[in-house]
Amino acid sequence: MSKIFDDLFIFEMANSHQGSVEHGKDIIHEMGKIARKYNIKAAVKLQYRNLDTFIHPDYKGRKDVNHIPRFESTRLTYDQFTELVEAIRSEGMIAMSTPFDEDGVDWCMDQGLDIIKVASCSSLDWPLLEKIAATHKPVIISVGGKTISDIDKLYNYFTHKRCDFAFMHCIAEYPAPIERLQLDFIDKLRRRYPDNVIGYSGHEDPDDNVIPMMAIAKGAKILERHVGLPTETISLNAYSMNPDQADKWVKSALEAKEICKMKKETERYISQAEIDSLNSLMRGVYLKHDVKKGTELKREDVFFAMPNHDKQMTSGEFFEGVVASKDYKANEELHETKPVTDTNLARSVIHDVKGMLYEANIYLGDTFEAELSHHYGMKHFRQFGAVIISIVNREYCKKLIAVLPGQQHPDHMHKVKEETFQLLYGDLEVVVDGEEREMKPGDIQTVLRGQMHSFSSRTGAVFEEISTTHVKNDSYYEDPVIAKKDLMERKTKVYKW
Repeated sequence: MSKIFDDLFIFEMANSHQGSVEHGKDIIHEMGKIARKYNIKAAVKLQYRNLDTFIHPDYKGRKDVNHIPRFESTRLTYDQFTELVEAIRSEGMIAMSTPFDEDGVDWCMDQGLDIIKVASCSSLDWPLLEKIAATHKPVIISVGGKTISDIDKLYNYFTHKRCDFAFMHCIAEYPAPIERLQLDFIDKLRRRYPDNVIGYSGHEDPDDNVIPMMAIAKGAKILERHVGLPTETISLNAYSMNPDQADKWVKSALEAKEICKMKKETERYISQAEIDSLNSLMRGVYLKHDVKKGTELKREDVFFAMPNHDKQMTSGEFFEGVVASKDYKANEELHETKPVTDTNLARSVIHDVKGMLYEANIYLGDTFEAELSHHYGMKHFRQFGAVIISIVNREYCKKLIAVLPGQQHPDHMHKVKEETFQLLYGDLEVVVDGEEREMKPGDIQTVLRGQMHSFSSRTGAVFEEISTTHVKNDSYYEDPVIAKKDLMERKTKVYKW
């Protein structure tokens, strides 16, 4: 993992520095003074988007569509951005950018930027993420408005791509109300992804320096704020800092390293206002040319641009082979949905289970076999079933069983195998011969041959099963619907974990 993320302060240029190169340089100079005063590792972040293609041609010049007037009024050329990059480096700071489209990624590479940032609104934009991952640059990913399942997918994707990346907790409301900041979520991210740096991007009141201190206490190693420079003609918005506020922000964060401690975690909350804010910045899918109903669409048939309308397919949802359900005209928005298949369901389950294993700090190694046990079919897997991970099967056997939140494993017994469970993570209710038991982490339960048993979890569980040798067809289910099924009808092997 790259050390570039550790103890990093990011100054994001507020409102694209009004589209002025000289004003941008003035902001950079002020931030350079702060970086030198406190001897901190500091970065200045720009925003890249090619407005010639980023905005749908029918919406260019529109004043009634959110964000478009601001983007068009603050347009800078590649050469002008290059001037700003040189100014950042001349101040001894790290140059980075948030690209919102593929051309923006190319600009980052051409300018040799040190870090690429993924904005919350782009963090499920898979065509863009693929381009970013291919750069092999250090990546910071903002996860505002994203569920834990979404973040698990991002973790798995960038891990498989062998990228150095950090996650940035943020609340994508501008300004963000104090009651919705959820700083405890930093704790959850740190436990779930212990090998990755976690940061915090703040949009709260610029005068509130308690919040960055608390973020540091939670373990955030990156802090980010919007910064600007007010003048006689320029005023800052409600979530951007002037140089004096930025100075106090840095000072408070440095003090927090010595005086704060972590608290307990909380659950993730995503407000509708946050969702609406991100949706307004996402790219939608549009047709490049007329398309007839029933056509299987390929990548070359579509383009991605803002705005993204309600119920429109987003760039991150598009997949080759999606079938047009009606005739479409060129430049028309695509309204299709991704079909729910057993493969998609299985992939979603695997992401969730891997996330639980990360959070529980359970490492599988390279030698194991995994299967999804779905007693009533994959459609009902999240209600009935379990993920079974076989580690060893000799004269003795070791397995890890993962139970999703709200999932139960139906009554069954074994004639050959005797087994003992030890709960490693979460909560588990075990019923053995009609006797219920609530288990907590560390508890042990033995199940003898011939004993009917079942288990379930409210919030999710991972437990270890130690047993005698596992043999096929040694599970006898009480429900005749399950009992009459062939073994392979109720199991799916996982060949790509």
